[in-house]
Amino acid sequence: MAQTCSSELAQFLGPNSTAAASYICDKFTDTAYAVDSTYLLFSAYLVFSMQLGFAMLCAGSVRAKNTMNIMLTNVLDAATGGIFYYLFGFAFAFGSPSNGFIGRHNFALKSIPSSLFDYSNFLYQWAFAIAAAGITSGSIAERTQFVAYLVYSSFLTGFVYPVVSHWFWSADGWASASNTNNLLFGSGVIDFAGSGVVHMVGGIAGLYGALIEGPRIGRFDHTGRSVALRGHSASLVVLGTFILWFGWYGFNPGSFAKILSPYDSGTHYGQWSAVGRTAVTTTLAGCTAALTTLFGKRILSGHWNVTDVCNGLLGGFAAITAGCSVVEPWAAIICGFVAALVLIGCNMMAEKAKFDDPLEAAQLHGGCGAWGVIFTALFATEKYVNEVYPGKPGRPYGLFMGGGGRLLAAHVIQILVIIGWVSATMGPLFFILHKFNLLRISAEDEMAGMDLTRHGGFAYVYHDDDEGNEANKHGIQMRRIEPSAQI
Repeated sequence: MAQTCSSELAQFLGPNSTAAASYICDKFTDTAYAVDSTYLLFSAYLVFSMQLGFAMLCAGSVRAKNTMNIMLTNVLDAATGGIFYYLFGFAFAFGSPSNGFIGRHNFALKSIPSSLFDYSNFLYQWAFAIAAAGITSGSIAERTQFVAYLVYSSFLTGFVYPVVSHWFWSADGWASASNTNNLLFGSGVIDFAGSGVVHMVGGIAGLYGALIEGPRIGRFDHTGRSVALRGHSASLVVLGTFILWFGWYGFNPGSFAKILSPYDSGTHYGQWSAVGRTAVTTTLAGCTAALTTLFGKRILSGHWNVTDVCNGLLGGFAAITAGCSVVEPWAAIICGFVAALVLIGCNMMAEKAKFDDPLEAAQLHGGCGAWGVIFTALFATEKYVNEVYPGKPGRPYGLFMGGGGRLLAAHVIQILVIIGWVSATMGPLFFILHKFNLLRISAEDEMAGMDLTRHGGFAYVYHDDDEGNEANKHGIQMRRIEPSAQI
């Protein structure tokens, strides 16, 4: 870039100006790298803040006796994911050159920084990896052994998720829209910020975990009728939702990775405009989904339920994540509307199938994420696709926008291969943990609550003087967990 700039600038500065032109262009290039790196780092901080949102959302959605447990698992998702993504995950995802299936270089960040990646790229992608792990932890809340969290989180962030992100985001990936030398159906998969890569992977992994260990005790009565086991704090649910909303502005707009990229130099319109448009489409999809869920659940249940509205909002965000950069704002409203219906429908199916997910994570992220992948293939516009994915003019775009069906075909394949890959990896992992009695806690511990039996006490201070010690009041004694017992 600097060399091209220098040769062009020298023409305007006159003879014997090569050194001056080179100096000016080098400084401009340095500034551009610094601006883009700062933008990416700030986006990484926003995405990382979503871990706090996940923690608060999870804490509010479970019963008080399991609050400390679920918050600890969220902390360790980030910590465990940090080590395993550093050692293996980033290399499997983006290590280049590589084959179309998996990356082969940059283990433990060897040879970074390079012309391809800086440390900011790793930090941003790590924040995405632990988001996928956080989704799964919600599905298996309130009845899962602590060791199972550590095992699945390590495997998901170190191998399962990185391979999927390599397929669809790496320049070498077999279905990546950035692999201009070998584009699937001439388009590749346009999953800009991860409706499939992040949300479907986390949601399907959670689906298998929850299916294999079964519903919580009391979730369905002896006749099979659903019994609501409501979370203990709507306040924490709302707080977590707003933090996630805030973090999503790093998740979606931040996925550009660069902001100082003019589409037509000297004009007001450039990649900074696309970043703003992406924030707008994200907002509109979430708002529409929230309102649709509000009125939809009011019709079905007769109540205005804030928890349902929060989940609907997040479902809209999960859906728009794939196409946020390549659709018009009006299309985002359609995305959010349908996402709310998808979430409501998935929850009804889950209840009939006696599937228990305390946070509706599998339905929300898996179902709405899949809808988002399809939505992008229907509504992606020609102009935005060519701007966001340059280097290959004449790409297929949305079916409903006149772009034909090749992008839709690529996205259907994406959904199928993600389901197949996560089923083939996370399904057996949870089954093995189950067979070795490492997945689900005992019925006694589940009834007492994991905060007391596994973590040394409750998350909240009870009025011991007035009401007596809570543990003793229920006849529960603290005991030591021996190494041979469940962990």
